[in-house]
Amino acid sequence: MNHVTKPNIDKTSQKIWLKSPLAVFTASNSDASGGLVVHDDKIIECISAGQTPKSEYDSVIECGNFVLTPGLINTHHHFYQTLTRCLPQAINKPLFPWLKTLYKVWQHLDDEMLYSATQLASLELMLSGTSMVCDHHYVFPKGLDNAIDIQAEALKQLGCRAMLTRGSMSLGESDGGLPPDSVVQTQDTIIQDSIRVIKQHHESFEGAYLNIALAPCSPFSVTTELMQETASVAQKHNVLLHTHLAETEDENVFCERMYGMRPLAYLDKCNWLGPQTWLAHGIHFSADEITLLGKHKVGIAHCPSSNMLLASGICPTLELEKAGCKIGMAVDGSASNDCSNLSQEVRQSLLQQRLKYGAELITAEKVLGWATAGSASVLHRNDIGELAPGKQADIAFFDLNELRFSGAGDPIAALVTCGVYKASKLMVGGNLVIEDEQHANALSEQILHQHTQLAKQLHAKSA
Repeated sequence: MNHVTKPNIDKTSQKIWLKSPLAVFTASNSDASGGLVVHDDKIIECISAGQTPKSEYDSVIECGNFVLTPGLINTHHHFYQTLTRCLPQAINKPLFPWLKTLYKVWQHLDDEMLYSATQLASLELMLSGTSMVCDHHYVFPKGLDNAIDIQAEALKQLGCRAMLTRGSMSLGESDGGLPPDSVVQTQDTIIQDSIRVIKQHHESFEGAYLNIALAPCSPFSVTTELMQETASVAQKHNVLLHTHLAETEDENVFCERMYGMRPLAYLDKCNWLGPQTWLAHGIHFSADEITLLGKHKVGIAHCPSSNMLLASGICPTLELEKAGCKIGMAVDGSASNDCSNLSQEVRQSLLQQRLKYGAELITAEKVLGWATAGSASVLHRNDIGELAPGKQADIAFFDLNELRFSGAGDPIAALVTCGVYKASKLMVGGNLVIEDEQHANALSEQILHQHTQLAKQLHAKSA
């Protein structure tokens, strides 16, 4: 690795007591009802109710109005799709027709559009309490060859952690795939750039701000050879693998027609089954397939809003979890969710999953756990996702002093069921990157204005 991500956020070496919060969800066994002490980039002490820190501290943040949680962690997104929210020609369509419509628009993406979309989507996530963002970028029109480099640069100003997945498509319409030939690349180009991006950007140390994974868009948008070669490169360079799988029944039919087998069997044939892999959606699995996934400790990015908007189905989270899979939360792309708000996604999961499993099994703590410790496990990050000594100081502060929370008896339950949608503060690595619902560096109005103008340009090019 010859590149280290250094967010442009002023650091502090003070010991800070986050004092007497209204409530704390730690996602761990730690008792932090009296608050936390943060030093540099880590939590060094959890304090019980009525106690004071054992260690000395330099300053205090009074947290009596705040519910504290670990910074939320997103496990799947498509940042560029923020440019095509609620596009009229794509509304009210299921997945495959929806994709074919939007590919004709996305083929006109350029560097400036991707940079702006990365900043806007990431800032939107951060303002909802997300400390680690994730993107799956797989559209590489001619001229947009260095997409991951553009995204890495765009993120520096924001100070959040990120998992950027180097996506790929090599199977265009002329070869029987879904995407137009204008947005696919050759296998050699994809593999060479994947290796370059890993070497240039991937950080494997504790407290890393930027991770890279390899992520063919789906088994039906790349060749078998590319799927297998990608798995080999990921293993050699010790990075994770990611792709879409089992999102719709149409996908199963398509895969059986194209390869003579269901998507999971095909994934197994391509040497993808293992703890290094996480899958977006994971809805349409048989009981035997769930057992196989659990055996291999595969991770699942649970995308409730997207799955409902496209009428794809409901992820069998509890069966997958019981089998041995890791479950994380995700907003998915803005063209199939139209919102990059992970706090809202937590509530959406609570409501959707209760339809399947009932109120007793799906609690506020359960879905918050998926969005924090669960997502951290999916992304193989054991240094974040929990509030406990030794963990990175990634902390979301939610203020319940709003009409929607008035009268709430349980602050943790209120956070989810009453529908929190914004964080008052967000700490990443001990640095307050969001204060008073505003970013310390990035100007939301400027990012919004530029993004809006570029979205109009993209729409005009595809008209």
